[in-house]
Amino acid sequence: MSRPVKIGADAALKRLPGWVGGSQGRDVIRRTYAFKDFNSAFGFMTRVALMADKLDHHPEWSNIYNNVEVTLATHDADGVTELDVTLATFMDEAAKGAGAR
Repeated sequence: MSRPVKIGADAALKRLPGWVGGSQGRDVIRRTYAFKDFNSAFGFMTRVALMADKLDHHPEWSNIYNNVEVTLATHDADGVTELDVTLATFMDEAAKGAGAR
């Protein structure tokens, strides 16, 4: 599978409400999701993991109880690509379905 070309965080953020850019000079997009409990957060992560595997594009993320912090970038493009926008859009829809606040 060929990798998408870098579009940059600024271009991606125009299409992704709720997401923010990176810090310390990294070309990434970030978001924190809050769920009602751990089961909802973990269910969200499971759905995203299945999609990430299909896309062969895996997020940097962490989970503390009901919160999931996500950072997306396409490492072999050294920044944000359409692949990140695709996964971010999927995450937003999955979060809604899991009752994210």
